[in-house]
Amino acid sequence: MRHHGGVITLLFRVFNVHHGRHVVILLLTTGAIVLAGGGLFALTQSLPFTTGLYWAITTATTVGYGDVTPHNAVGRVVASILMLTTIPLLATVFALVTGAAAASGIRRILNMTTRFPEGTYRLVVGMNPTVPAILEELSQVGIPVVLAADVDAASVREDVHVVRGDPTDPATIRAAHPEGAEQALITGASDGDVLVSAVMVRKQAPNLTLTALTSSPSVREALRDLGVQQTVSTQELVARTLATSLETPHAGEMVAQLVEPGQHVLAEVEADGQTVGKALSAVRDERSGLVLGLVHDGRFTLGIGEDPVVAAGDRLLVAEPAHRR
Repeated sequence: MRHHGGVITLLFRVFNVHHGRHVVILLLTTGAIVLAGGGLFALTQSLPFTTGLYWAITTATTVGYGDVTPHNAVGRVVASILMLTTIPLLATVFALVTGAAAASGIRRILNMTTRFPEGTYRLVVGMNPTVPAILEELSQVGIPVVLAADVDAASVREDVHVVRGDPTDPATIRAAHPEGAEQALITGASDGDVLVSAVMVRKQAPNLTLTALTSSPSVREALRDLGVQQTVSTQELVARTLATSLETPHAGEMVAQLVEPGQHVLAEVEADGQTVGKALSAVRDERSGLVLGLVHDGRFTLGIGEDPVVAAGDRLLVAEPAHRR
């Protein structure tokens, strides 16, 4: 019984639950026919039931030793019915099993099957030229990522779970489970796609923190009305960074060191009882590591020119050496 239970479990793993149930039904039907056929054969040939069952099994499996054969017309009818039913049924089961095993192997080779991340993860929706580099950076620091985009899974890092489909399609967004993500990045081939995808994600996960890559001022305004906390233009970001580097040569080097993998770790830390009620400048003096600024009501401030007071629910953006994490 343990052996049969293992076979059934294996079938359910090879197939999904729906197809696995069909295979089990086929096997049970075949077994019932073999038992009934063996009993009828034994009765019509005046043989013990065990001999009739032996004959039915060898006939159904096409082994056919020939040591037990029907000796009258009724026995030949029973044999014909058994062969016409059990042999096609078993052939169907074997075809389904081998086909599913082959398909599973192909999916593994093509990296088409990855497990959905356990726990929290980051969601990236859509595809544009910056996404592969973003996925690379997130993977290097060990952050689980789910990508919802119409891309071949084989073209993406194997540790990224890909939900393949149109990112503006509600079904694709639902399959990506944005309600379980810690944060989402919305990208797309066009600003229109970004806006539509953001609407779909916001509908599925109203409280999820969203960042959108877009260049259109009107789309940015629409995204802010939608509750998207951050809208970024890749071109403007690169242009401003390079311009700042030209104006202040070492400013670009400072930014590069902050974001360089393995050197420093940027993190948002929730303000605790020791920091709430204090000015940001005082927190900077007391806290180890570099406090870059304060996040209040979803907005970031450097605290330059003003010295905001840390309130409950605020978060500190800090940079610490990677070896401390």
